[in-house]
Amino acid sequence: MGYAIIRVGGKQHRVTAGEWLYVDRLALDEGATFNPEVLLIGGDGDTDLAPTAEVIVRILAHTKGEKIRIGKYRRRKGYRRHNGFRASLTKIQIESIGAAVAAKPAAAKKVAAAAEAPAEQTKEAEHGA
Repeated sequence: MGYAIIRVGGKQHRVTAGEWLYVDRLALDEGATFNPEVLLIGGDGDTDLAPTAEVIVRILAHTKGEKIRIGKYRRRKGYRRHNGFRASLTKIQIESIGAAVAAKPAAAKKVAAAAEAPAEQTKEAEHGA
């Protein structure tokens, strides 16, 4: 696939495989991978609004953004205040786009066992009646 729109930290980003970007600080360790919420996958002439594919993201570093200078001034009063702010950011890299979501084996077995249990009980009830 060509690109994906993902949601990380409440904001949406249009990303492609191999690119990196800064997002608000994430509570994961450096080097960790995670799968953000995928809103859309597109490119190559087709667009999927209900994607079944996943995006794999790796955390490269935790850093701070550039300093933003904030100044307050009131004329003729001798009032001047200065402050600064640096955002806490996380640098992430998009590892791959379009890997199919695989069902977890343990969860699949539990679902299958739960589906078979009521069927066996109804068969026993029919034979016993």
